[in-house]
Amino acid sequence: MAQTTADEPFSIDFDPATLWRATLDWVGSHTGLIVTALMIGGGIVALLYALKFLGVWLCRPRDGASRWTILIGKTLSRTHGWFILGLAAEIVAVLARAPDAIFAPVRIVFVAVTGLQAAIWVRTLILGTVQNKAAQDDPLGNLSSAVGIIRLLVTVGLFLLAAILILSNLGVNVSGLLAGLGIGGIAIGLAAQGIFSDLFAALSILFDKPFRKGDLIRWETTLGNVEYIGLKSTRIRALSGEEIIISNANLLGKELRNFERLEKRRVNQTLGLVFHTPVDTCAQMAALLEPAINACPGCRFVRAGLEGFGTSSLDFALVYDIQPGDQNDLLACRNAANLAVMRVFASQNLDFAYPTQTTYTAAPDGTLVMPFAQPLESHVVKRKK
Repeated sequence: MAQTTADEPFSIDFDPATLWRATLDWVGSHTGLIVTALMIGGGIVALLYALKFLGVWLCRPRDGASRWTILIGKTLSRTHGWFILGLAAEIVAVLARAPDAIFAPVRIVFVAVTGLQAAIWVRTLILGTVQNKAAQDDPLGNLSSAVGIIRLLVTVGLFLLAAILILSNLGVNVSGLLAGLGIGGIAIGLAAQGIFSDLFAALSILFDKPFRKGDLIRWETTLGNVEYIGLKSTRIRALSGEEIIISNANLLGKELRNFERLEKRRVNQTLGLVFHTPVDTCAQMAALLEPAINACPGCRFVRAGLEGFGTSSLDFALVYDIQPGDQNDLLACRNAANLAVMRVFASQNLDFAYPTQTTYTAAPDGTLVMPFAQPLESHVVKRKK
């Protein structure tokens, strides 16, 4: 009898007498093919079970095991016996040229178990990858809620897709089902748009790693350490002490600075000297400041020089680098550098400039009149007379 092709709908004859006669006719006329197909099917069953046991062996607890090796082993160990038997039955039915009465139900079972098994394998790979990333970048489990949502979405999505593919391969018209799911998905997406945007932002934080828990970040006017990364929001402990809660989507939607990944912190500082500072001393400022800055722990001199002429000072630019650390280390290094600059100024008798202003008063005829042109004592004597 001719076999049903993959593109034709299946028809199953459930008449026991007809099925029994078809089976006897098939066994009698294809004995050699059946024996060969059974041997091949048995070999495939043995091979798949061996792969499953290999996966179990790779998943065993041991030191130095790679996470990806464990993930592959875990995926192989999720191979179920009903899939192995269904695959073997399909191979035997094809190789032995089984009649439609036998081939059709075997094909139905094979399509169903293959779709379910594929969904289980893909789910294991996706969730294993997400959990590996979460374990590497979030060892304290701050994104456990996001991982739980991912597990739910992946499970529902994959098994729903597997069900649709199974029905489609069995000749069922799934157009109406797909249309309904599409409309329902759009409605749910619009209703939960804010939640999903924050969820995907949390996933972006998990995979893209713009920051981690404990990092010092600046977001707009907020400067603080990341305390918690949640499913919808991130909590930042500001340096002033208060806790600031920012939604994940809003946090990633604007410029964010992560100070924990600085290779160095560059300090640009302006030093104002009085205008009567000798020119030779000004020319030696870089040579005077370099050893003083380099002597400060964690500081490295970059450059210094006369930057310009201010309204009340000679403006010298001092640039030096500080090795990255927390805010306390930064403050300690800047404090040491500023004290070193003050010591250099004191040793060279240099004065810091401060804003000064001279006032000139003119008489009605335009003659300049200086206040207190005569000694104060002379005014006092004239008043007494």
